Amino acid sequence: MGPVKGPDKNHQLTLKELPYIIRWRDDRCTRCGRCTAVCPLKAIAPEVRVERVVSSEGMVPAPKVTRRVVSVVSQVNDIDRYCTGCAMCQLVCPNAAIEPEFNPEHKFLHVKNKGGDAYKRGGRRNDPNPSTLDMLKFTRISMLTDPALDAGRHEFHLRTYLGRILPPKDLPLKAGGDGRLVVDKGADVFVPPVRQIYPIMIGSMSVGALSPPMWEGLAMGVAYLNEQLGMPVVMASGEGGMPPRLLKSRFLKYFILQIASGYFGWDEIIRSLPHMVEDPAAIEIKYGQGAKPGDGGLLMSYKVLNLIASIRGVPMFVDLASPPTHQTKYSIEEAVAKMIISMSMAWGFRVPVYPKISGTKTAKAVLNNLARNPYAAALSIDGEDGGTGAAYNVSMDKMGHPIAMNIRECYLDLVRQGKQNELPLIGSGGVGKKGNLAANAAALIMLGASAVSVGKYLMQSTAGCLGDEHNRCNLCNTGRCPRGITTQDPKLYRRLDSAKVAERLVDVFKAADTELKKIFAPLGRSTELPIGMSDGLSVGNKEIADALGISYAC
Repeated sequence: MGPVKGPDKNHQLTLKELPYIIRWRDDRCTRCGRCTAVCPLKAIAPEVRVERVVSSEGMVPAPKVTRRVVSVVSQVNDIDRYCTGCAMCQLVCPNAAIEPEFNPEHKFLHVKNKGGDAYKRGGRRNDPNPSTLDMLKFTRISMLTDPALDAGRHEFHLRTYLGRILPPKDLPLKAGGDGRLVVDKGADVFVPPVRQIYPIMIGSMSVGALSPPMWEGLAMGVAYLNEQLGMPVVMASGEGGMPPRLLKSRFLKYFILQIASGYFGWDEIIRSLPHMVEDPAAIEIKYGQGAKPGDGGLLMSYKVLNLIASIRGVPMFVDLASPPTHQTKYSIEEAVAKMIISMSMAWGFRVPVYPKISGTKTAKAVLNNLARNPYAAALSIDGEDGGTGAAYNVSMDKMGHPIAMNIRECYLDLVRQGKQNELPLIGSGGVGKKGNLAANAAALIMLGASAVSVGKYLMQSTAGCLGDEHNRCNLCNTGRCPRGITTQDPKLYRRLDSAKVAERLVDVFKAADTELKKIFAPLGRSTELPIGMSDGLSVGNKEIADALGISYAC
């Protein structure tokens, strides 16, 4: 094929239209080929060019024209192979000869919908503004607190409860002969199952969304935190089930099993039920996800390889779409009647069961239905800043509800009903987005959450995820993650070491534990969480202060 000419060339993109431009240094490059080998999108390629060189030499220099063949590394301007700025080329280059540079004048959003398909991406929303969580400050600091409450010396008990808490008057207790309270085994009272857990949970990231080494690394870290450090951290499985060997192991008690509208992987879970030696920590029924509210779930065909196909009971290389709502659930009332009760019955009412919803204006309607049902263990709300493996660009950037406001409204609604200590709220969506994991978690707890759920922050901190909120990398949905975090391709996920992921996860939780103590110590809270203690919060934005019902300080 000859060179493109005439009108056809008029429809090509220039590099100026792309979000990242590759800066390549000819004088430093040794043509080793490492950069082109690791590029997940083949956005750079080796190329041979003929250069025209004009030189003049001698006593009476006369211009002389010569031509030479040179090898270069060039950037591809094909929209299917555009550079996402992951910088893997820069990472492997031994001579610092190449790097991607963000192009603030790009027009990528104008040309992203090639073929008439709406643009999908992984990662987080493109929002340069700080979130409400990052604007909150802790201003109730006692200068006369007992020195024993110093975070470094005092014994802390940072724990929360996952499960419905009965009010004192409904507890099946009676006075024993010695005056002590004992359980009244004859009382006709249903006592909901409750778990004591660490207030920071690992959010729903499925086997399929994550690579085998990444998921195994997180699971190994959770086991170590529980069994060696005594930190009862729990991890949600995400949709799609779990490996049968893990379902039948003693480690299942550290995991929350998720059921979503696609029901993927639940055949394996049901078949494993008779062989389970431990109950799971809880069952999470997913209605929605903060990054794609109303969209349902999607695991794209690129990631449905043999392991995932076998766990989920589906053919290989097919898109696995979960509908926006369960086929068997058309209202929250029906969900309570069918899903929560049926899941509770499957485990003999020994396991907490709760729904997860997207952040939305209708969150209070869901909460009020759950508050009246004794079998609902909690409510998990996922705000708009939540990450995802695959969502439409328009969903991530233009849909959803901030988590701070949702948690606050729901907590105050429970306060009005006198049930603020009964139904736990779990907040997620952007926790740790700017790296402030403990501060964001503490702020949500003081706004009313009993626990927080964290996802992408852990990918960034334990495995070095390259994505950011400027649409850098964000290849989670394509199965071409250059770090090996969100891919099922063995050539890519072999780059990741499960043991190092586990080690970093333990470091992250130990550091967060220290920071939480530093925040809670001046509040005088060491044996219980300051849930709803909003008088310890302030913000320098009057509108946010009024909306959340906290003090304005500037």
